[in-house]
Amino acid sequence: MATGMAQRELESQLKALLKVVGDKDSAPAAITILETLKRDVKPTEELLRATKAGMIVAKQKGNQNKDIARLAAEVIGKWKRAVQIQQAEAKKQKMSGSSPPKAEATSSPAPASKGDKYTGDVSKRRWETDKVDTKRTGVPTRDACIGLIYNGLAFMSDASPTQVIAKAMEVEKAAYESHKGDNSDYRAKLRSLFQNLKNKDNRELGIQVLSGDILPSKFVVMTHDELKSAKRIEEDKKLNYENMKMAQVPMAEKSISDALRCGRCGQKKVSYSQAQTRSADEPMTTFCECTVCGNRWKFS
Repeated sequence: MATGMAQRELESQLKALLKVVGDKDSAPAAITILETLKRDVKPTEELLRATKAGMIVAKQKGNQNKDIARLAAEVIGKWKRAVQIQQAEAKKQKMSGSSPPKAEATSSPAPASKGDKYTGDVSKRRWETDKVDTKRTGVPTRDACIGLIYNGLAFMSDASPTQVIAKAMEVEKAAYESHKGDNSDYRAKLRSLFQNLKNKDNRELGIQVLSGDILPSKFVVMTHDELKSAKRIEEDKKLNYENMKMAQVPMAEKSISDALRCGRCGQKKVSYSQAQTRSADEPMTTFCECTVCGNRWKFS
């Protein structure tokens, strides 16, 4: 027997729905959430009362978007029929003198069941293997960027595909608005965000974005240094200290060069600084860091 959506996951879906219904550009995200509610929720009177799901979804029957309004009406109709059947069965059991079957424990605040989480190999998750439709904007480049961010957010995460695609769409939309359209800066920023999300040593970044601790509007304007993990920041501080100690001179202020190319991502947005780490008659050591992917190297 299939397991229905638990209370915590349902509340998460309703919260996501409330975020996107007011924005006409986010209609595809709202439709995706409503389709999930229609398919996965096994309603009980207790569950609907505890989450106020009926009231929240019913309000969307008056949405200006006809697809959202239609889906909301279908969800409410399906839930209403399911509850009525449960009530009729309970009444019949009571009249026959036997105990009614126990309702599913979906109204409990206990953690979501395994059915609400991804149970496959989280290190190999992609939108293709998760069977998620990323064609949400009608613009191939933007849809490809949604898929890219989905892959970054899903990496090493057990969040449901519905939660990941909704967040990926929010991030892409925020980047599109921040960079005023589909341009080179927009695409470079999303590639940079993807590379940071895929960093195994920076797992807290994806967790914070999915949970909402880092809002999409903030995420898409975070600098390379702000995207670093706490561990990486501490390592950089230690490295800088060691370099200064070895050179016994202050580290030069970092500069940006377009003459240096990153060997990892091929971009020419490289910051560098120089220090005399060996004897005075030896050439200075140049310390480089790619501002796009964070790759670091040095040469003399």
